[in-house]
Amino acid sequence: MSKTGFASGPRLSGAHLANLHTFLIAARHLSFSRAAGELCLTPSAVSHRIARLEEELALKLFHRLPRKVRLTDDGERIFRIMQDTMDALSEALQERAHAQIAGQLTLYVSPSVAQCWLVPRLADFTARYPGVQLDIRVGNERIDYRTRNIDLVLCYSNGEFPGLASSQLMRERIAPVCSPEYARRLQLHGHPERLSQCTLLHDVAAWDNAAFDAEWRLWARATGATEYLPEFCLSFDRSDLCVTMALHHGGVAIGREQLVRQRIESGELVLPFGGFIETKGQGYFLVHPPHEPMPRRLQALIDWLRECAGTQ
Repeated sequence: MSKTGFASGPRLSGAHLANLHTFLIAARHLSFSRAAGELCLTPSAVSHRIARLEEELALKLFHRLPRKVRLTDDGERIFRIMQDTMDALSEALQERAHAQIAGQLTLYVSPSVAQCWLVPRLADFTARYPGVQLDIRVGNERIDYRTRNIDLVLCYSNGEFPGLASSQLMRERIAPVCSPEYARRLQLHGHPERLSQCTLLHDVAAWDNAAFDAEWRLWARATGATEYLPEFCLSFDRSDLCVTMALHHGGVAIGREQLVRQRIESGELVLPFGGFIETKGQGYFLVHPPHEPMPRRLQALIDWLRECAGTQ
């Protein structure tokens, strides 16, 4: 057996390098067509190179599925080894303090945080680090770092990430929010008991394994308003969509201070039942696999996010 745990086979030579590079790009995208675009090849040429590499190594690297590909266990291990090697080489080339920070980074972020907090600030990052190719992906699902080529996750969570490196970026406070017109129509100011006449707007994917009404229950328990919560509601899987519905007089949403502060200051939204309250454990977290050493471009992104959050 070799050091990588694979059966002994032919030693790698210069003839393998082009095919290994093609594999690295295809594994990063999990797409032969997208790899072809980056490499200025045809998808069939990428497929041919991968097939030839698999034959030479006597290993199956990809499962070919309808309209997509997925790494095999051997493919995942080889990809991780190659990615770590490329990271180490990149760091070696950038060891000088004045060397430009460069390379590709994929940041996965929940849609509401991307829309309301991250994207309006991104131009500053690209201006500071023009050599970093930043790929922003959005979604609510739990990330499997073995099969998703994600460098960093920015998410709203309760802070439980076993086996991963994580740190809190920002704390969060919450409060019900609605449009001024909705508050006047239902005479809500200072009368939480009138919630029973309202349409509640729920983010059913507030954080991993959260109940569909978790944020409303969290606020109601803290303020003693549990008995006033009505059964009728509208549900979304994004906090910003709840807020958009509230802006259009469609009900009362739980507003997260970091995401709705500007709407409150502009008067587009109001706080009918008082100010924001602290949540226990909930906040915005940066999560990634452990690195030793930390790639410079990833550290630059983390430092920039902390500067934006005012926590540096």
